Amino acid sequence: MLSAAAHRPVLLNHVRVEPELGSPARGGLPATVARRTATGWSLTGRKRFATGVEGLDWLLVWATTDEPTPRVGTFAVPGTAPGIEITHRWDHLGLRAGGSHDIALHDVEIPAGNVVEIAPHGAGAEQDNRAGAALHLPLAALYLGVARAAQKCLHRFAHERVPANLGHPVARTERFRRTAGEIALRLDSAEQLVFGGAEQVEAADDTYTPEQALGARVLADRHATEAVALALRLLGNPGLTRDNPLERHFRDVQCAPVHAPQEDMALLAIGARALETGRSGHP
Repeated sequence: MLSAAAHRPVLLNHVRVEPELGSPARGGLPATVARRTATGWSLTGRKRFATGVEGLDWLLVWATTDEPTPRVGTFAVPGTAPGIEITHRWDHLGLRAGGSHDIALHDVEIPAGNVVEIAPHGAGAEQDNRAGAALHLPLAALYLGVARAAQKCLHRFAHERVPANLGHPVARTERFRRTAGEIALRLDSAEQLVFGGAEQVEAADDTYTPEQALGARVLADRHATEAVALALRLLGNPGLTRDNPLERHFRDVQCAPVHAPQEDMALLAIGARALETGRSGHP
């Protein structure tokens, strides 16, 4: 079904969150319904946070079938399919360019072959937070990029700011050097975890566990948000003005901890594995 766009990059995204359900990472089943038609399926329902929906080639929609014995599956919906309506525009604290609009699906018809995966209704059909853990490494890298941008803002400010009472850049003061060191320590260590894990995934290293990927994401989110907060605290009021890039970086990095699975769910998976094995996720 994706062959028509094989000559260029294909943009797709999972569309799973619903107003009533909340985050699928915490369990529950979708209210979006996939009904059988003569030629395939018709989907009806509401979804939240459909990131990039206006430019997606495919929406991977999570829905429950209306069969006598319901199943739960992911259905590939063309981004230009009739019946897709944006019901609420993304107006968020951070990552405003993400375009994570709310959408409604009004009897959106797709062919029978556009089923990505489908399983019997039940706990086994719910989101497995371990299965796609490696996909969170690029997400962690995104927020580390935000934190690195904030770090650059701090360094530039420290070298350019020369208070009259000092007569030299604040970069030479103990306070700025100590905080710059704290930020570098947090970001360097987080990058080692994230990029090292990505290298193992790329090399198909089966010793790299989902729990390690989840842990890298948790620590990277913590370090990124803490690093940007430290930079903002050091700059003070100038860092909070809208014409200062640090203000935007601070807003953007606040989105890091809210991505599913959130920290408590990730720690639950990590802890369960650690208690099973007696080690940190290794068999």
